[in-house]
Amino acid sequence: QGSAAQQAAEMVPEGVRVVSALHTVSAASLSDLEHPLAQDVLVCGDKRADKAEAAALVERVEGLRCVDCGRLEMSRTTESLTALLIAVNSRYKIHAGIQLTSLPARLWE
Repeated sequence: QGSAAQQAAEMVPEGVRVVSALHTVSAASLSDLEHPLAQDVLVCGDKRADKAEAAALVERVEGLRCVDCGRLEMSRTTESLTALLIAVNSRYKIHAGIQLTSLPARLWE
């Protein structure tokens, strides 16, 4: 398994849908209700419908926009960004996240 999401997909019973998301959004950012979010959530999964359903839930949080990053195997890349962001946030004492440029405002319609 190249990622925790892939490992989970191998371990769950047949028919359980696995989608990977929220690796780049810190818990501190999500819990700080005083500061608005403006971050992208990188979503990976093998079925577009499953990713769309997860995105609909995530985008109920104001300021989060989901970006389809492809198949579940791409989770190895998105999961590795977590360590990078933790290091950056620790170094600068901030709660930085990911925001991709040049994409439409609404991606899941």
